[in-house]
Amino acid sequence: MVGCRSLLLVVVVLIFAARLASISPPSNDSANGASGGVGNDVFENTAIQDAGDADKIATVLNDQIAAWNRDDLKAFMATYWNSPDLTFSAGGQTTRGWQATMDRYAGRYPVGNMGQLNFDGLEISLLGADAALVLGNWHLEQDSEKMDGNFTLVLRRIEGKWLIVHDHSSSLEKK
Repeated sequence: MVGCRSLLLVVVVLIFAARLASISPPSNDSANGASGGVGNDVFENTAIQDAGDADKIATVLNDQIAAWNRDDLKAFMATYWNSPDLTFSAGGQTTRGWQATMDRYAGRYPVGNMGQLNFDGLEISLLGADAALVLGNWHLEQDSEKMDGNFTLVLRRIEGKWLIVHDHSSSLEKK
């Protein structure tokens, strides 16, 4: 059953990414855009505008980690698409919109006590010239509590910047 769910999740994410790749973002919607390795492109015959796209996406993730670790939630959120169409899924719920996602983070991780974030196990797969899928693990230490989980991100190149348009993060169950 778990294998079927995983396969279904991958199919849904790929369909979502393909749909996003075909949508033209509004011209006035923008946001600014970590440690980990870059995985190989697993999709054959993918149109890639720039061989450095995976490195640019890794830089976005590194920027997220650096912003988080200096308690700069605004800079952290600058890596997300500033749009009401942004989606963030965690804990069995989906938050829609950049502002709602910002508010969710601010409520859970107050500035001055956001903790120390790190990513590893990154796999960056380019889905096309302007879309990518990222899988990875997150690790957060906050008030001597250690939390771990994994994530799936869909990024799009919007107005020349790689931005997160969908984030699905899960916490690992403590044993």
